[in-house]
This record gives sequence, C-alpha cells and structure tokens, in this order.
Amino acid sequence: MGAVRRKLTRAGLSGLLVTHLPDLRYLSGFTGSSAALAVTRRSARLFTDGRYTAQAAAEVKSAQVEIVPRAPAACAVQWMAAQAGVEFAGFDPAWTSVAELSRLKEALPARLRRSFLVPVAAPLVEALRLVKDEDELRIMGEAALTGCRLFEHLLGFLKPGLMEIEVAAELEYQARLLGAEGMSFETIVASGPRSALPHGRATTARLPRRGFLTLDFGIIHDGYCSDMTRTVYFGTPRPKERNAYHAVLEAQESAVAAVGAGVSCGDVDEAARSVLRKAGLADAFTHSTGHGVGLEIHEAPRLGAGQTMRLQAGMVVTIEPGVYLPGEFGIRIEDMVAVTRDGGQVLTPAPKALIEL
Repeated sequence: MGAVRRKLTRAGLSGLLVTHLPDLRYLSGFTGSSAALAVTRRSARLFTDGRYTAQAAAEVKSAQVEIVPRAPAACAVQWMAAQAGVEFAGFDPAWTSVAELSRLKEALPARLRRSFLVPVAAPLVEALRLVKDEDELRIMGEAALTGCRLFEHLLGFLKPGLMEIEVAAELEYQARLLGAEGMSFETIVASGPRSALPHGRATTARLPRRGFLTLDFGIIHDGYCSDMTRTVYFGTPRPKERNAYHAVLEAQESAVAAVGAGVSCGDVDEAARSVLRKAGLADAFTHSTGHGVGLEIHEAPRLGAGQTMRLQAGMVVTIEPGVYLPGEFGIRIEDMVAVTRDGGQVLTPAPKALIEL
C-alpha cells in the first residue's frame, strides 16, 4: 500500500476508491467478484458482501475487511468521508460509469456530494502494475511455458477435417488438466481463408487439407495471463504463402530484438513494421505490434505507431505482428517478452519456424 499512498500524496488526494477488480487483487490479494477498496494515507479497508466472509479473511492481508449487506463501493465512500483528514477521494473514471458515480454521490452527506469525489487524471494503481516484481515474473513465466506445452500437444492433435471448435475444446481441456484457472480470452482458431481474420473465433469450419491455421490463446495462472500465437500450415505452402510467413517471422524477431529498457514503444512497433514495409506487406499489417500483459490480458503499454512511452525493466509485453489478406490467408506470430535492463527475455520459446503438417 505504500506505493499507492505515495501516489495519493503526489496527486493531492487524501483517499482513493478502488473498484476495478484487477487493481483490487493487486493491492489487497482479494480474488472475489464484488468488492471495493478504500485507501487513505493512514489506513485501508476492503468492503465486500457475506458471500466472501471466509475468502476475504484468508486472502486480504494489507487491509481491514468489512462485510456489508449492500453496495460495497457506496459503503467505501461513506467510510472515507467519515475519516478525519480525508477531504477528497479520487476515483478512476475509466472504471466508474456516470450512473455509478451518481449512486456514490447519493451515498454521501449533501454537503459533500459536489466536492468529495474527484476523478484522477491518470490511473494510479494501473501505473503500479506496469512493472512486475520477481514473483509476478515467475508466475507469468510459468503461465507462458504452460502455453508452450499446449501448443506442443496440439501439433500431435491437429489434422485436416477437424472443426475449429474441436481444436479450441481440446486446447482448453488440456489447459485445465495442466492446472490453468481458465483461459485469458476466447481462444482464436482461424483456418484457411478465415486465418485472415485477426480475431477469428473458432467455428464449425473444418481445418483444410492445404492452408494456414492461426492459434492465438492464453491461460490464467495464479491470476496472471499468458498470451501467444503460432501459425502452422497444412500441406505444402505456395511461394506467396511461404514468403509472407518468412516476412512476418523476420518482422517479429526484429521487434523482439528491439525490446529493452528505455526503448520507446513506437520504436519497437517500427522495427516490425519496417520489415513488412520492405516486403510490400505493410498495408496488410492492420494492428499494433503488441501490448502489455499481467492481471489483465490487455494492459499498458501499447506498442504502436507513434507511442512515446518508454519500456521499463520488469514490464511484460507481447510482440505480435501479422499480415492479413482477405479471402486468401493470414499469419500472426506472437511471443510474450519480459523487458530487461539490456534487452528482452522471451517467455514463450515454442518453435516459430514454419511448421508444415
């Protein structure tokens, strides 16, 4: 809590309302689905309902726990308003709707409704989550390696004629057997011409006898997400397909090599984009090169064109350039990379050379 309290002081606030569940977990350890955390310069209190009495007692170590019958966030705001020296409490407008803010204000005494709750100019807790500590990096490394094991398993499972949903089901079943708490996001299985869909959800389409298959998936391990993508080929690729794959692989490896503390996110993106530009495929690369990963599958920073944020040691980002030719095929290759002082450590060392099944 010390770090968030220092941010409170610098922001000129005497209290902070935290309702975004990943932020709650990061600060308090609580993993339930309904709670609010009130942080002041002197104390912290987590409010939740009776369903989580035992769970909160076991998980929460850095705050007092109060079980309430209703609206944890409103109770948290009321508690802060009653604390000596708490004149203003910040809230994150990214996670507080207009309707919820109205309800929170109604829970306050009339004299405080206009002035007590103040939107923070920039997220306070999310900024702390950007840089992972040793325990977080260990957990994320384990999650990433589980993803690699799943990919290796699928290589022996895949065959033409299987439905995409069968592939997704097998992957997710095996993930559970390996201890995953769940999937980081809906598994992407896109084959043949559907591989040109960057976020192609698994359907009843059958894997082709000849063509690409893109697999984009991740698991949740001890609350933290993994994310990786591999694209394989059924049959023998045509020259255009093989050349496109090699261009994406070169772009991906160029961007991985560009990762390092102090490097701007835009420069990492350009390292990938410049390779595809030379290959005449820049227009087919339709998204940013990567994003941060942690308690959420998409976190800051964003590795995109013009992004000026500089990487810091301890961040974990994805590197995932791709090319998408509608009606023909698509290719994406993605690794998770932990930023280090002198470069980047790839956490997903599964094979990336073109695999022909």
